Amino acid sequence: MLPAEYRMRHGDEFGAAISSGARSSTARLVVHYHSTRDTVTRVGFVVSRAVGGAVQRNLVKRRMRAVMAEDLDELPEGTALVVRALPAAAGASFTELRSDLRRSWRKAQQKEYRRRGRSVPVAAGDPPDAGRVQR
Repeated sequence: MLPAEYRMRHGDEFGAAISSGARSSTARLVVHYHSTRDTVTRVGFVVSRAVGGAVQRNLVKRRMRAVMAEDLDELPEGTALVVRALPAAAGASFTELRSDLRRSWRKAQQKEYRRRGRSVPVAAGDPPDAGRVQR
């Protein structure tokens, strides 16, 4: 479970990450990644009624929180991450959501770092040149 201190709770936190951050998406998810000067990493989830009924929406949220709890130590300090589920997320398995979420936040992170002219942190298992800024 994702610890409460890492969850976004206020609309202004969501708005700042969405408007200032880099975005990446798959068929099931849209991820907004923003590097802040804060010392705490925050993650927020948006699951609208378009995803399905309350039971389905809560299942998708629980799965996304579980994935982020596993990956929290991979996010740099001060990261603001907003994950928005699309209707296709309702039919996705945990493994599919995990794969989409990990791929999307890493891609958005790369976009954010390139936009700022910084080198991208290399994740375990990435090729040796994965952290280089390409121009």
